[in-house]
Amino acid sequence: MCGESTASGSFLSHSAHARRRPAAIACSAVGGQRTTRRQQGRGSRNVERAAVWAFVPVAVTAPFTVLALAIFWLPLYLVSNVPFWWIVVAFLCLGLLLFVRSFQAAVLTPLLGARHPGPSETDQITRAWRSVAQANNLPADRYVLRVLPSDELNAFACGGHLMVVTSFATARLSEEQLRGVLAHELGHHLGLHTVAITIGHWMSVPIVLLAHIGFFFENVSHAAAQSFGRRSRVIEVVGVLTAAVFRAAGWVFSLALRAIDVLGNYVGHSSEFEADKRAVAMGFGPDLASALRVVLTSGFGPRPIGWRGRFSATHPAARTRVARIEALVRNPAG
Repeated sequence: MCGESTASGSFLSHSAHARRRPAAIACSAVGGQRTTRRQQGRGSRNVERAAVWAFVPVAVTAPFTVLALAIFWLPLYLVSNVPFWWIVVAFLCLGLLLFVRSFQAAVLTPLLGARHPGPSETDQITRAWRSVAQANNLPADRYVLRVLPSDELNAFACGGHLMVVTSFATARLSEEQLRGVLAHELGHHLGLHTVAITIGHWMSVPIVLLAHIGFFFENVSHAAAQSFGRRSRVIEVVGVLTAAVFRAAGWVFSLALRAIDVLGNYVGHSSEFEADKRAVAMGFGPDLASALRVVLTSGFGPRPIGWRGRFSATHPAARTRVARIEALVRNPAG
């Protein structure tokens, strides 16, 4: 859910939900089990509208990424004559690794600070995920499940195969609530929402580095001006001007990152609603709504106040999501 979950409320199991929705037309016997055409298509990926809109922040990020890469490339070019397009191609190729399952498991997981589920978490996560995978006719090992040590009630999807839940979520949520959360995160993957988000995060790396470098050299320039400026007025002026240039560069890239984050949050709200809708279609709507109520009762999902709060919020208000989910459960065709 990339950020929200809950407890209590009307629990409706997947089997009961399926019985209430006889839209299961035309069945075929697969492996001795009756499987509907709708179920056969549930686990397939398709491009949703939110996945397309998610590329808007990527498009805004691109010029700043190219500028940052050009700044990193310039010193290299002066000593080796390496063409700029080599740097761009190498950067893009490295980014593609973020969608490789083995790379996500071995490299991306520790970079995020996540870990394998512990002994007390494995059974609950495995049972919850097996229910979701079976409902979508997916092999259980298709996706990588990890736990992020955190005191926040949260979960997120990343790359093409990675799903992460916080340790607090595994301890606080029931198995039914957890499978609602996992169904939501799977919805992000199946709707291809994570593609643009992952690309955007990778493209922001050189911008972040350049912002940090700018502020670092600002401090160095100030220190040099204070140390050597006492001996020469010229050195002091040069040091101050140099610090101002690096400070301006750092702020330009920092403000660009903040603007991109705000835009990404605003665009990302639609992907949360679409992932919720997918979870309902899978039959886990009541479980997800129950998990989101835990968010409300735990104080993790207050409604944003004011336009600044709405733009900075990474998720729609939990109360709004619960209302939408319950409406979809009552009227699946709506």
